[in-house]
Amino acid sequence: MAPSTPKARLSQVKGHLAAPEQPLATRFRPSLPPGLHPSFTPLNPLAFLLRAAQVRPDHVALVHPEKYLSWTYSQWAIRVAQLAYALKANGVKAGDRVMVIGPNVPFVSDSLQAVPAVQGILVAVNTRLQPADVAYLIQDSTPTLILVDAQFEELVQGTVVPVVVCFDSGRDDDPYEKLLAQGAAYDREHGSLGWSGLEFQKDELATFAISYTSGTTSKPKGVETSYRGTYLAAVANAMESGLTFDSVYLWILPKFHCLGWCYPYANTLAMSTQVCLRSVDYSEVWKGLLERGVTHYCGAPTVQLAIATHSMARKPTQAVRTTVAGAAPTATLIKQIEALGITIDHIYGMTETFGPMTKTFFLDSSSPTYYEDKARQGHAFRLADDVRITRLIPEGEEHKVVEGGLEEVKNDGTEIGEIVMRGNLVMKSYYNNPQATAKAFAGGYFHSGDLAVRRPDGTFAIQDRSKDIIISGGENISSLAIESALSSHPDVLECACIARPHEKWGERPHAYVVLKNSASWHGRHAAFEKELKGFSRGKLPGFATPEWVEVVDALEKTSTGKVQKHVLRAKLKELLSVGKK
Repeated sequence: MAPSTPKARLSQVKGHLAAPEQPLATRFRPSLPPGLHPSFTPLNPLAFLLRAAQVRPDHVALVHPEKYLSWTYSQWAIRVAQLAYALKANGVKAGDRVMVIGPNVPFVSDSLQAVPAVQGILVAVNTRLQPADVAYLIQDSTPTLILVDAQFEELVQGTVVPVVVCFDSGRDDDPYEKLLAQGAAYDREHGSLGWSGLEFQKDELATFAISYTSGTTSKPKGVETSYRGTYLAAVANAMESGLTFDSVYLWILPKFHCLGWCYPYANTLAMSTQVCLRSVDYSEVWKGLLERGVTHYCGAPTVQLAIATHSMARKPTQAVRTTVAGAAPTATLIKQIEALGITIDHIYGMTETFGPMTKTFFLDSSSPTYYEDKARQGHAFRLADDVRITRLIPEGEEHKVVEGGLEEVKNDGTEIGEIVMRGNLVMKSYYNNPQATAKAFAGGYFHSGDLAVRRPDGTFAIQDRSKDIIISGGENISSLAIESALSSHPDVLECACIARPHEKWGERPHAYVVLKNSASWHGRHAAFEKELKGFSRGKLPGFATPEWVEVVDALEKTSTGKVQKHVLRAKLKELLSVGKK
């Protein structure tokens, strides 16, 4: 079902939509690199957009409800080609970096297709960074050109790199629309080539994008991903999340986060409709679900929680499926979402694995442990290699891994090891950082830094990040297990748990809790802290019961909805240093 958003304002961009005078079959056919054997075409995710433009030229591809704008697949593919020619006209060559800074608006969708169309390298930047952070990314990636939304123009003020600003208007006087007009003119000057003037990348292992990690403990690292990996990640996501020709995907997940987990390409593969959402307004999210026929979206647990608890929350009439990742969801949250008739695909992954890489498969919904089982990380995607859980390596002894190999933990659901991965859905390297790359790939696998156990049924379940595990009296305590237990209290909206120094036990759990608005404990925090400790004793071992419970108004989160535990640790350290706790 296509969204009902009006198309009235398409006339604003009509001047840039003039199609080359070519048959439809050839208009969207790029040039292939010379010398290819007939049995081989390098994998390239741009092929999905072009096939959709040929097969479903009049199907709505991209919708921007806020501006009453929409484009069919043929219209969008032409705009992407015009942006690609504009990049060429502005000196972007194969291997050059192009930085893209913007929210989930159409020009970002255009860019994620057009930059690789000229064999440039995408550098999509987190819009919540500070100017100094962006300055570092510019210094590290040395882009040839920057495309930025007007709302975030201040992030690149003072740079010597050429900048094109998009006002997200669709009007002819918008600098971005002028850039497209320049690309259209370039195309006409060179014989109205359409996509035939754009040559596909010959090396499918070439760098497609550089996505920067959050850099919470050090400088951000640039994760280099390939054309091949992006293509296969898109196929995997479309397959594992059930995208079809009739799907309508709502953009809540930031497109800058691992290139939107490669869903820009999963959606073009499915030939589905994408709905842009400039900011995460949960009323607009629910309008999408209730009025615009949205069938799919992605979001971190905190985003899912806000959706589930919103005043407009009710069962949509159409089937809806969501992918949750970014942090481990609790069984309570999964139950809340699925009670609304929204099917959850719980996946696990990271920037270094193109986003999603594993999921829970084939669970019995009638099982009394269904929601707890779904909170596990399950098995690797069908297009990925199996995930391994290996015994931990002492700090500074990474080189020994190469000599002795990686040793698997027992499949007993108890022994904790590190999640390691390899295969099609793993990054190439860290950009300009061979030392970090070598450490990450010690022993021939990518080391995630996440700790997990392997269950007897072969599934795995995350216990913590290695830096978040709480070691109390020699016992390893999963902060995620504590959070899951506390979240099942009917008055807890969300919580986060960190290690706090303890004179006797070394460390003990300190839990930060946000109350639901409906809770009766507001203004009686001390009483609730006592209540929650008693509640947790029935669900956790004694050594894992929080020593401290602190009610807070909110938890600091990243732009993708992850709780920033390093911020909580820093605040606690500061308070303890001045004797306020």
